[in-house]
Amino acid sequence: MQATAYTYDPESRSGQVLLADGTPVPFDAAAFDAGGLRLLRPGQRVRIETEETGTDADSGAGTDSGAGAGAGRRITLVTLHTF
Repeated sequence: MQATAYTYDPESRSGQVLLADGTPVPFDAAAFDAGGLRLLRPGQRVRIETEETGTDADSGAGTDSGAGAGAGRRITLVTLHTF
């Protein structure tokens, strides 16, 4: 799924991205490190992957669907969006 970098703290390697509807979604250092990036600037287009959290349903690990990446999901990867 695509998003736009919103905030990034280089010390903690965490921040937030904005989904297409403007919803901010946080990511942690593990998600940032999984993408192999060194730096992220606000406004950059990124690709994110998410997984389900706290449900008994299918874990959805590595899910790349565009629907519902808010509550109940966490970002597992942040990398640059390439064309």
